[in-house]
Amino acid sequence: MTMLVTDREVTDVLDAATTVAAMREALLAAYDGRLVAPPRASAPLDGGRMVLTAGHLSGEWYGFRSYDTFGLPESEQLVVLHDARTGAVRAVAVGEELGSRRTGGLGGVAVDALARPDATTLAVIGSGRQAWTQVWAAAAVRPLRQIRVQSRSAARRAAFAERVRAELGVPAEPVGSAREAVAGADIVVLATTSVTPVLDAADLAPGTHVNAIGFKQTDRHEFGTDLLDRADLLVTDSPAQAAAYAPPMLAAVEPYAGRLRDLGAVLAGAVPGRTGADQVSVFCSTGLAGTEVFLLDRLVRVGAAAL
Repeated sequence: MTMLVTDREVTDVLDAATTVAAMREALLAAYDGRLVAPPRASAPLDGGRMVLTAGHLSGEWYGFRSYDTFGLPESEQLVVLHDARTGAVRAVAVGEELGSRRTGGLGGVAVDALARPDATTLAVIGSGRQAWTQVWAAAAVRPLRQIRVQSRSAARRAAFAERVRAELGVPAEPVGSAREAVAGADIVVLATTSVTPVLDAADLAPGTHVNAIGFKQTDRHEFGTDLLDRADLLVTDSPAQAAAYAPPMLAAVEPYAGRLRDLGAVLAGAVPGRTGADQVSVFCSTGLAGTEVFLLDRLVRVGAAAL
């Protein structure tokens, strides 16, 4: 029988630790070749696009996620999980929460792999759904003691800080500028909808780790090339998807493309991660294809009894 999963089931079952652990396994599976995860495909339509990402964990499952770019008020994502042995649809998830937690979980893996082990302060620029899941996941892998929140809306950043205090139990304060937010921060999360840089890389302290979640293409980007120039370590979750962006992703063109490392390879020990306390590391999130299906499979396994 096919399981129907809504945002409520996602929030009830997938805590941060479970999500980060699943995404770590997915990245390692992709690096090993067990998770087949081709770059996303899209179909242009009148006024928008339908986008599809697919994945196949050999011998276990295959499936896809679909979403649109029309920007409609009730638009939702669809994730479908098939059994690889029979082809049966095991589960269908409808909503936004699974995709958001997937992206947050990948960011949490990046923080765990790349940020300094003693990182305790986090700055987040942005106050939306993606910003929240990045902080939510980071708090599961580092003992955060202070979070500073900056975004364009004073009301939204104040509400975000209050949510951090209430749900994560971490002291948090809203601040009025990106410079104030990132000053001395160990971890910086960029999760905005800005098409122009929101950060001056010169404001980062030595040893900072940055998760970049928003726009990062050559024609629109929430950070500039100054951040890539500053980075001692430049990492992404899918080099294939990074190379397939159109227009190209900033970090996937020269002189940066040759420096871009695979997070899965770092996790596997095939390439080095952070080697010094003062290094600046940057994770450019692309959203490795197949990871939404990977996470839906984990939800079904963990939550079958409860659901």
